[in-house]
Amino acid sequence: MRPDARAWFEHRTTSAPSLAGIHPARLLRAKRRGGHRVSVVLPARNEEATVGRLVRDLAEHWVRRTPLVDELLVVDSDSTDGTAAVARAAGAEVVATADVLPAHGTRPGKGEALWKGLAASTGDLVVFLDADLLGDVAHYVPGLLGPLLADPQVQYVKGCYTRPLELAGQSRPAGGGRVTELAARPLLNALWPELAGFVQPLGGEYAGRRSALEQVPFFSGYGVEIGLLVDLLDLAGLPALAQVDLGERRHTSQTDEALGAMAGQVLAAVLGRLECTRAGGGRAGGGRAGGGRAGGGRVEPGALLTSFRHDGTGFVPASVAVDVDERPPLASVAEYRARWAETAG
Repeated sequence: MRPDARAWFEHRTTSAPSLAGIHPARLLRAKRRGGHRVSVVLPARNEEATVGRLVRDLAEHWVRRTPLVDELLVVDSDSTDGTAAVARAAGAEVVATADVLPAHGTRPGKGEALWKGLAASTGDLVVFLDADLLGDVAHYVPGLLGPLLADPQVQYVKGCYTRPLELAGQSRPAGGGRVTELAARPLLNALWPELAGFVQPLGGEYAGRRSALEQVPFFSGYGVEIGLLVDLLDLAGLPALAQVDLGERRHTSQTDEALGAMAGQVLAAVLGRLECTRAGGGRAGGGRAGGGRAGGGRVEPGALLTSFRHDGTGFVPASVAVDVDERPPLASVAEYRARWAETAG
């Protein structure tokens, strides 16, 4: 690991157990002292099996028992099951992606739900959690908020954790995060080595200041997490980023075919950023990793990932699209700016 990445890792990595040593009331006092409003946003697509319990736990701990969270928002991304109804019954506010900034249309993908969730939420501190989390994860919220409340320099906090592999009804204590180890980590170490200290660069649990998040674009697919890391590095610099050890993360693991498509979208996002770098583009902050893509757009239109299965007779190719859309920084969207101007007024 490069010396700057190692120094960052040692200085900017904390753990939820140590943060838990701070009584929740102290976090609440820090929130009130800073005049903060906290939103927790859960992007969800067909997660009725998990979202209800997760929302109930978060609402009980951080809305009713200790009012650390002011807004608990589930963003329904074209679910075909009862995700929206279950989340609403559990105590969350629910919005559909199509109903947020409707003039901009809607697109498939997790990053779209995150972008729409940021637009629909109202907190100056925003926590994002995946809706398929299993087990007791209520401590994720104060864990992710802790560095933001403790240090005004910190703009963005990523969760890290051990990841058991749970597939086909069987569980192994390690082995999760395969796309991270086989795709994202080698790419970051080679191209943005200052980010090599991030344990889970693709992890779906993170928090940030709205003032930073609204300045960067969001990829609409599974490239969103690596895109946010690279763009926030460019915007705010490495000292403004932090990570917190949240213990263990359990969720339903994906098949190898699904992971291949995810890895393809991660690669498409990275190639898009490198293309911007070669073109000499820059975003707020003017760093080398940013790109002049504030207007959004498509990276590598029609890009396909082809894999092969053997049907007993021969190999059969199957192709899936892995190109990614990019939503512009919300600060550049007139409807969003107008809404916040009304709120401030």
